[in-house]
Amino acid sequence: MSMFCHQCQETAKNTGCTIQGVCGKKEEVANLQDLFIWTLKGISVWGVEGKKFGIYDEEIGFFIVKGLFSTITNANFSRTDFLGFIGQGLVLRERLKEQVLAAYQKAHGRAFTSTVPECAAYTCKDETEIRAKAASGAGGWLEIVNEDERSLKATVQYGLKGMSAYAEHAYQLKHHSQKIFEFLMEALAALVDPLQTQDSLLGLVLKTGEMGVETMALLDKANAAGYGTPKITTVNLGTAGRPGILVTGHDLVDLHELLEQTQGLGIDIYTHSEMLPAHYYPQLKRYDHLVGNYGNAWWLQKTELDTFHGPILFTSNCIVPPKPDHMDRIFTTGAVGFEGCVHIPDRKNGKPKDFSRIIARAKVCQPPEQIEQGSIVGGFGHIQVMELKDKVIAAVKSGAIKRFVVMGGCDGRQKSRDYYTKVAELLPKDAVILTAGCAKYKYLKLKLGDIGGIPRILDAGQCNDSYSLAVIALELQKAFGLKDINELPISFDIAWYEQKAVLVLLALLSLGVKGIRLGPTLPGFLSPNVGKILIEKFGIRAISTPEEDVAAMMAGK
Repeated sequence: MSMFCHQCQETAKNTGCTIQGVCGKKEEVANLQDLFIWTLKGISVWGVEGKKFGIYDEEIGFFIVKGLFSTITNANFSRTDFLGFIGQGLVLRERLKEQVLAAYQKAHGRAFTSTVPECAAYTCKDETEIRAKAASGAGGWLEIVNEDERSLKATVQYGLKGMSAYAEHAYQLKHHSQKIFEFLMEALAALVDPLQTQDSLLGLVLKTGEMGVETMALLDKANAAGYGTPKITTVNLGTAGRPGILVTGHDLVDLHELLEQTQGLGIDIYTHSEMLPAHYYPQLKRYDHLVGNYGNAWWLQKTELDTFHGPILFTSNCIVPPKPDHMDRIFTTGAVGFEGCVHIPDRKNGKPKDFSRIIARAKVCQPPEQIEQGSIVGGFGHIQVMELKDKVIAAVKSGAIKRFVVMGGCDGRQKSRDYYTKVAELLPKDAVILTAGCAKYKYLKLKLGDIGGIPRILDAGQCNDSYSLAVIALELQKAFGLKDINELPISFDIAWYEQKAVLVLLALLSLGVKGIRLGPTLPGFLSPNVGKILIEKFGIRAISTPEEDVAAMMAGK
């Protein structure tokens, strides 16, 4: 065993990747990521100590946010980047440590007496020592002997990674919360606190879900402030015959700045995978050269790049190790990294990113081949759906809508995910699907019709917009005067792949949602005992067959 990673749904044998990640992550990068997370925990311990003296450093808070984000599945595969991140982390840790020691001396008139766990005193000083520690597996999961403790800590840590992704996107839109940044540090510090019990760790799991709701609400507010509230929109699936740039990931600010910099240049901009919902925002859809959505979910990018011909910009996680002949057309930015691909640097001094290199590459590329035609409809965020509230309530009361089925989440490579296509096809014509995330590519292009003008598939947007699905459910609960969200005619049949989906699951649990179906498999990082707790306390269950699950959901089970 040269590495151990079990953070995604496709982890080997649903237990853990031990030689190379199914995602394509090499062992050295996996071990460096573990060491980087260990470094972030050391920073966080001193951050918690500093909070006692009113010390808050926004730069450090954001470093932790972006650092966690960079370790999400399919985000950053670059060993060079992680060596640099660890070095930066050690510098920031020492800076924060010195501030805490000085504040303690001033407050108590004596030197600081350490109650800080060992990881805060991590002493790597150079690249050679860092690499040696990484190769030894320092900071890895298997150092935790008790499997239930390991499982609870993994659930928290992966939820924090999802939270960091949402917080990072909000930060780019100039929205951040000191409370969220401090919680991330408190939770990371708790994961290395030897005094934590399994009961306290279970409490931390639920607290992570609560803070997840708050973080998603912050991002929802940031997106609306920056680009308006999503509107029902018809999105073109064809091509326009000019050279193009394909934009994937989740970062709307990156897309906006690219649109600004390509105006009038004869270059068309296409969205891909999770960037599809950009078309729903009023301030983005006004750009005439944002011509449509190209392709499908993230895992099909290798074949779709063959036909697109132009460059692709990865703005957040979802990069797949590329074919060699695609390397010169792949550009990364933000938390994304891949050795050999051009990386577009972060913003500095409030100025936009410089996309001139990807624009120059696009100018010498052939236009994309058309692989689809027609259109799809989306833009059903919570504000838009609530504008249709009376119509929806009337349809429920008349019996025209008998059930809402939430089928948000992630798509992936496994054939078993065709389950979700089959469920959508089998649901009766009086059922409405609420969705967000790339899981929708399993059924969004099916012709399922409408119910009295209400489409049977309501796409709220990115996985980042899963908050909308929760708000819709809570608003319907209020509208029907119900005491419990579980009294609604609503079922949750969620597909998961990576750590943002983990946070969404924890957020739903914190809101009291019970009976969630989760697939294609239950998380491999859940120990039997922890899994049993979640099943007994919240009714979480593994998916069955499409036929059995559709029948059960329509019966309210």
